[in-house]
Amino acid sequence: MVRAAQGRWQIAAAAVAFHLMIGSAYAWSVFTKPLMAQFGWSQKEVSLAFSIAIFALGMSAAFMGRFVERHGPRKSGTLAAIFFGVGVAGSGLAVLLESLWLLYLFYGLIGGIGLGIGYITPVSTLVKWFPDRRGLATGLAIMGFGFASLVSGPAAAVLIERVGIAATFGLLGAVYFAVMLGAAQVLTPPPPDWMPPRFAVQAGGSGQRLPVDLAQLTANEAIKTRRFWFLWVMLFINVTCGIAIISVASPMGQEIAGLSPIAAASMVGIMGLFNGIGRIGWASLSDYIGRPNVFTAFFLLQIGAFLLLPNAHEALLFQVLVFAIMTCYGGGFATLPAYIGDLFGTKELGAIHGYLLTAWAMAGVVGPILVSSVYDATKSYAGTLAIFAALFAVALAVSLWIRADIKALRAQQQVTGASITQSMSS
Repeated sequence: MVRAAQGRWQIAAAAVAFHLMIGSAYAWSVFTKPLMAQFGWSQKEVSLAFSIAIFALGMSAAFMGRFVERHGPRKSGTLAAIFFGVGVAGSGLAVLLESLWLLYLFYGLIGGIGLGIGYITPVSTLVKWFPDRRGLATGLAIMGFGFASLVSGPAAAVLIERVGIAATFGLLGAVYFAVMLGAAQVLTPPPPDWMPPRFAVQAGGSGQRLPVDLAQLTANEAIKTRRFWFLWVMLFINVTCGIAIISVASPMGQEIAGLSPIAAASMVGIMGLFNGIGRIGWASLSDYIGRPNVFTAFFLLQIGAFLLLPNAHEALLFQVLVFAIMTCYGGGFATLPAYIGDLFGTKELGAIHGYLLTAWAMAGVVGPILVSSVYDATKSYAGTLAIFAALFAVALAVSLWIRADIKALRAQQQVTGASITQSMSS
């Protein structure tokens, strides 16, 4: 038992390493200008590879969630390593052949499938190993995804300058594959009925008690519940607005707050840091104040931030508001798996998580299109920001509505438990 308790932190470290590799996708912009300069491709054409990858992430996570639960994290992690490694390395072949369509195939589709499988594999495993600290555990792993660009971005930039774009893709693909393959061998589920040592004595009536999940549902059962779709809507709105801000942060900062291009670029870099901090910070906080309270706090904070942004002409205030939004954007991803465990149990958590990540796939398309369309029509970001504030008002209402469902289910759970206890004592 003690050995298993120590081993779960090794598994957590492997999960962080796994997400550090796949999170390199957030550094795609490093390749944008070199590809445009070398082949004369437009920014829209190059950026489409990233958009395809994010869409494939969400959809493959939905379709492969059952594979993760059925075959375990080691096999699914190995499969993710193959897809992502081949996808990135194959992008080098696309560059050598000067083929934009091959780039879409390798980086967008194949790499995106690796992203989807790789995203849910460590998370579903960690939730089962850390029933006492679900938020912390998932926050650690998904923090790795958020922070990855801070490492992979500069590394890719240096390699592109020294060995060229094609060789950079090849080298990075090999590194990603090797690290992910090694980490996958460490990822194992806990033994049946395992629990942390300090909770192991609870069956005897002493020691600390683990929180009781509302249910233990399969993925097909979960998607038939109202609370599943509540989570989907909350994630969709949080990601739509967050990813839209990421896509226009630099020009918006220059227009509203008068930031210089260099200052705006620096702000974009720091946004990645707050994205990562939000993942571990909000998720860890959720262990203490509860997942419903954290999501409600997200939406209250962002309603205020989006209403203030159009008039945040002072540079420091503007950046503080954007950084606050980024913590909520990252925190939503990291807190979600723990929330899934609370509401649906861990029986098929990976599959349920995969289904919910379709919200990310949809938001990745809707967010940038929405912000660009409204700006083109109004020549101002004020209208877009007002729309986002309204969307967060809807998300806030949903976050309060789901509490009513949780309260009713808790009451039903207590009645059922009391009935069982009474029948046993009769």
